[in-house]
Amino acid sequence: MIIEIKKSKKPIKYGFAINFLEKRLVEINNNKAKELVWFLKHPSIFTAGTSYNKNEIIDKSIKIIKTNRGGKITWHGPGQIICYLVINLNKRKKDIRKFLNIIEKTLIQTLNEYKIISFSDPKNIGIWVKHNKKIKKVAAIGIRIKKWITYHGFSLNINNSFKEYEKIIPCGIRNKKITNLVSIKKQNYKNIEKIILKNLIKNLKI
Repeated sequence: MIIEIKKSKKPIKYGFAINFLEKRLVEINNNKAKELVWFLKHPSIFTAGTSYNKNEIIDKSIKIIKTNRGGKITWHGPGQIICYLVINLNKRKKDIRKFLNIIEKTLIQTLNEYKIISFSDPKNIGIWVKHNKKIKKVAAIGIRIKKWITYHGFSLNINNSFKEYEKIIPCGIRNKKITNLVSIKKQNYKNIEKIILKNLIKNLKI
């Protein structure tokens, strides 16, 4: 199955990206386009998924973009990798949990190649690590499925600031903090997109 791989070097505005994904979804549904894996970065932005609560906004002055992905409030911005996936489950197993498992497995395998142990949590979606004796979130996952075609995807914290997370309850989880890869282990993460892609394509084929 041929998947288009798209990589954007300059930051992409959130609204433009979502419109692009929705258009691609329609084209895939009409058999007029390939599936898509898109690596990019966003300018600083707060987005709220379908299950967010206004009580999760600490700084009431921030602008929140409501989106139709699953999940709650999160932040995207510099120092973070975004991977958007437009994948046709009509041509695979129509199993949302299995697709989420593919994303989780891909991220866990990728971090393992950097000698970082990570894990998923059935109660709190995302990828977690135990750092300084505390469990912290390093990757957020939020997807939506329409006509059994997925869109949105996941974000992985590389060397981002934590300042913006103080303005919200990230993903609605009050008792756990956010971290990034540089804080866990200082090493070169320059090629991490290539490793994510390698593991993702392998897992999508299983």
